[in-house]
This record gives sequence, C-alpha cells and structure tokens, in this order.
Amino acid sequence: MKKNFFKALFAGLLLLSGLVLAVTHFGELTHFLVLLSNIEPVWIVLALFFQLGTYFSLALVWRQALLFSGIRYPMSMLVPLAIAKLFADQALPSGGISGIAFIVNAFKKREVSGEVGMGVMLISIFSFYGAYAIVAAASILILWIHHEIHQWMVIIAAIFFMFAIAVPAGILFLKKWGARKLPDWLVRRPVVSGILKVYAEAPEKILHDPPLLLSAITFQAAIFLLDTATLWAMLHALGQDVSLIFAFPCFVIASIVAMLSLIPLGMGSFEATCVGLLVMQGTGLETALVATLLLRGFTLWLPMIPGLWLTRQTFTS
Repeated sequence: MKKNFFKALFAGLLLLSGLVLAVTHFGELTHFLVLLSNIEPVWIVLALFFQLGTYFSLALVWRQALLFSGIRYPMSMLVPLAIAKLFADQALPSGGISGIAFIVNAFKKREVSGEVGMGVMLISIFSFYGAYAIVAAASILILWIHHEIHQWMVIIAAIFFMFAIAVPAGILFLKKWGARKLPDWLVRRPVVSGILKVYAEAPEKILHDPPLLLSAITFQAAIFLLDTATLWAMLHALGQDVSLIFAFPCFVIASIVAMLSLIPLGMGSFEATCVGLLVMQGTGLETALVATLLLRGFTLWLPMIPGLWLTRQTFTS
C-alpha cells in the first residue's frame, strides 16, 4: 500500500512539474515575476477569511450532528478539530478513514461516546457526497449555459455521479452485511476492513432526520463555495476581474478530476485541470497557473503546519 501510494504521488509530482515547465516554457519568466509583484494584499487577506470559513462550515456540520444526540459542543473546539482532520486525511491517505478515526478518538477524549462520534462522521460523509453531487450538477449546468462544454466533462461528471452514489451505498452495505456476505479475502483488504471497523458503531438513525441532513448538506456546499471564492480572490489579486460563476465550475470540475485520478492530494491532476479550464474561458496561461498554485497553497499546504500542531495538541492535552 505504501509503495503504491508513493508511486502515485511521484506520478502526480511529475504531472505538476510538467505543467509548470510547460507554462514557463511558453510564457515569459518576467511575466510571472510581474504577476507576483503586483498581487494586491487585500485579496490575500480575503482568501484567508474564506478558508477559515471552510473550517467553520465543517465544524457546523459536526455541531448539528452532536446536537441531534443532545450534546452541545463549543465551536472553539470543533474548528481546530476540522483543521486537524484535514491534516490527518492528507498525511495518512486512506479514503478519509484516517481522518474519521482521528476525530472519533478526539471526541472520545472529550467524553463523547464512539457511537455518537461515528454518527457525526456518518452524517458528515453522506452530506459531503450529497453536496458534492449538487455542486457538480450546478457546474455542468453553468458550463452548458454560460461557457463551452466538452464531451470529456460530461464523461467525467457521469463517472463522478456513479462514484458519489456508490460510496455512501457501499458504506451502508458494508455496515449491514459486509462481514457476512463478502468473501474473507475481500474483508481482509485494508480499505474494506477499515471501513467495517470504523462504521461498525455508527447509528443509522441519524440519517433518518431530513432537516439535519439538509442543513449538513448546506454547510458542506458552503465549503465548495468558499473554496471557489478563494480561487476567485486569487484571480482578482492577479488583476483578473471575473465573477464567481466564472471560477465555480473550474474549481469543482478540477476537484472531481483530482478525486477520480487516485493521485494522493490530487497532485498535478487538480492543477492541470483547473489551469486548462481557466484558459478555456479566456484567462492567460501564466495567470491561470499562478492563481491555481496560490489556491492550492491556501487549501492544501497552508493548513499543514497548524494541522500537525493541532493533531499533537489533541492527544497530548
């Protein structure tokens, strides 16, 4: 598993390096320097607020789910856990299982039962895929109405919709009948056994509350909008006066490609897709690359250091 992970990561790094080299080859280095030197700081500050909002949104999903179980949990404790979960998911790629296990154990340290913690994670993952499906459909619609849509986009979206249905359905199947109806060799697979172990205690009744599920989907959708707003802010910081509708499908489609590529962190696949879509809609090649790399700096690399510190604090405090 580790060997395959590093192979995939290496492939992603090669793809990202190839993208950067290609753009710098066709563009002028002086243009990149001019773009970076003319960045307006106010947009950088705004992007930081947008990214902080993503952690608040995820924390609100958990808070609503905890309230469903009669537990009041302060946002001041949930927001740091949201940052730490992102770090756990990225540092230990396992389909999100590592981050889920981390949060459940963090809740247990704060006297929240494993059953309640798993219920929170169950509503979190179901609402995530629900929101993801909604923003994906909206992105395809926006591209069809306002921009140019290509066959590959429709194919990617179709594969994603099947994936978005299969993952929650697969979790429910594995939870109910997996250990009994699946062959032993499959149950012993790390990913399958991890899902069986992680979701064994999760109460399904939390999924039977429509208002809770709807509010969770709304907060999850807000995360996509805030990440889109970060890309929008980066384009404005580089002097591109564009609308959110312009940036929205670029971010969402790039995120889908990154997820389906199976490359850790979506390395290279996200950047190549986002840059390509921005260029297709009229953004200069150099501007598209710089905006995308700045976006990834905010969404991927910047949270790493506080995520590591918060992870250590969670289990040493």
